[in-house]
Amino acid sequence: QVQLVESGGGLVQAGGSLRLSCGASGSFFRLDVMGWYRQAPGKQRELVATMTNIGRTTYADSAKGRFTISRDFVKNTAFLQMSSLKPEDTGVYYCYAEVRAFGSWGQGTQVTVSS
Repeated sequence: QVQLVESGGGLVQAGGSLRLSCGASGSFFRLDVMGWYRQAPGKQRELVATMTNIGRTTYADSAKGRFTISRDFVKNTAFLQMSSLKPEDTGVYYCYAEVRAFGSWGQGTQVTVSS
């Protein structure tokens, strides 16, 4: 079982920056993947960025060049640094973690980008 708690969401103007954090706790030896997904109103949840336990990253095309995912492997924490934010980045951002192909989700944190 993995418990995930996100923080760092909020309201920001277009062009601004936010940093999301996700802390993981529970009974696991290693988090194989940690990452971020988001869900905009009326849309499906979509990938934003993930990082494996060896540092391999995957980004959505919309996030490339603007967002950076990082992990603290000792503290089991993931971060998402978001810059040059756009109104279309608005949504609930969910932390995701995977252990032996079993995924867990956080409760989500709201990010709102005003134009």
